[in-house]
Amino acid sequence: MFQAILNSKEEEKMDEEIENKVILHGSFASPYSKRIELALKLKSIPYQFVQEDLQNKSQTLLRYNPVHKKIPVLVHNGKPISESLFIIDYIDETWRNGPHLLPEDPYRRSKVRFWANYIQLHLYDVVIKVVKSEGEEQEEALTEVKEKLRVIEKEGLKEIFSDTDGEPTVTNETMSLVDIVMCTLLSPYKAHEEVLGLKIIDPEIVPGVYGWINAINETSVVKDLSPPYEQVLEILRVFRQMSLSRS
Repeated sequence: MFQAILNSKEEEKMDEEIENKVILHGSFASPYSKRIELALKLKSIPYQFVQEDLQNKSQTLLRYNPVHKKIPVLVHNGKPISESLFIIDYIDETWRNGPHLLPEDPYRRSKVRFWANYIQLHLYDVVIKVVKSEGEEQEEALTEVKEKLRVIEKEGLKEIFSDTDGEPTVTNETMSLVDIVMCTLLSPYKAHEEVLGLKIIDPEIVPGVYGWINAINETSVVKDLSPPYEQVLEILRVFRQMSLSRS
């Protein structure tokens, strides 16, 4: 009888471990995967990372995300969630421990979502275009990047950091969705500037944005997840060379 009780408890424990298992299908070099890793680390959630070959996607990934067939995909309780911003929402709502990735106040939450969406819609593609292009096309893309950064400098920071009068302050305990989105785009801006030979973030023109990104980079969670600088340079060089060779 005693052994049967022990076996029953062991089975319950195994079922609980399977039920609570968190698996992230992603790619080491993907900024979208890094968003999810940051969210999981901030919440102190143990997870298994499955590196996907984007040229030969696994059947598991295709089964979990049959619509877009893209990473990242988070699997929790055997159920898949796709699209990075939706995954972060899910993480924040499911695990209430740790820092809130979205403010509890509805108004502040709407502002964080607005600016995260602004960065996603208006900065992501054009920053990638700067890396992938050259000549006049690159100059036009860089001009657009700087224009969008000035919008964030003038209008965004005071709403994102309303509780500090627009002064960017970021720690592991206060990092939010919009910090994560900005981090995975421009955290390695120094490597971008070195590879491209261009100035992307000018502290004299956008001092607040400059301070914001550097505050993000000083957090321990970002430092822990950031690859060595030389490796970032190599990834950017290879990506740029491949992009230019196709154009």
